[in-house]
Amino acid sequence: MPSTTGLPQGAVPRLERPGPLRDRVYEALLELITTRALQPGGHLVESELAGHLGVSRQPVREALQRLSAEGWVDLRPAQGAFVHEPTEAEADQLLTVRTLLEAEAARLAAANASAAAVTLLEELCAEGERAVAADDVDGAVATNARLHAKVMELAGNTVLAELAAQVGRRVRWYYTPVARQRGRQSWIEHRELIAAIADGDERRATEVMRAHTEHTRKTYHERERQQVGGW
Repeated sequence: MPSTTGLPQGAVPRLERPGPLRDRVYEALLELITTRALQPGGHLVESELAGHLGVSRQPVREALQRLSAEGWVDLRPAQGAFVHEPTEAEADQLLTVRTLLEAEAARLAAANASAAAVTLLEELCAEGERAVAADDVDGAVATNARLHAKVMELAGNTVLAELAAQVGRRVRWYYTPVARQRGRQSWIEHRELIAAIADGDERRATEVMRAHTEHTRKTYHERERQQVGGW
């Protein structure tokens, strides 16, 4: 069974940000989970995590309790803590909600975006395309998240942004395994979305974003079925 001892070299973030130690440990562990440096099903050993992070076991224990309450970690009696393994139903529900939120965000962005904002979206898209060309999956995933967050920001709806933030990290968790499979096509779709936003075409922006997020959802499910089938 995968364990925290298998963390990739350089994967553990430094705890440099201000704030209570337990919060910084929580953020570090959540980052390791969402980037899949800590794989679903992996055994989370308090002493090992504490050693990786350079802290005592207490803040690690507190962080694991919080992550368990939020559904990122499963605490099993007499066995310990494990990274949660998402079911297909969980993924489908989350990615369906994401489609609804982001399609509306795209519509509002098309209504509100300035030329400067469109330029920034184009720069992010170019950065993502370079990451794909270099087979930099982590870079592509991070840039994808930044581009989608920017579209959400351009929507100018605080409530929508708050709801999107609640699902954003989980979206990244589900997107990471299919980022290479989605590859260049994902960024072609981003270009189509940016063009619709630049034109102020609310209907087209909505349609493109809905199709874009649906493609990711379907790709995730196809990957899960292939793994179950042993392909």
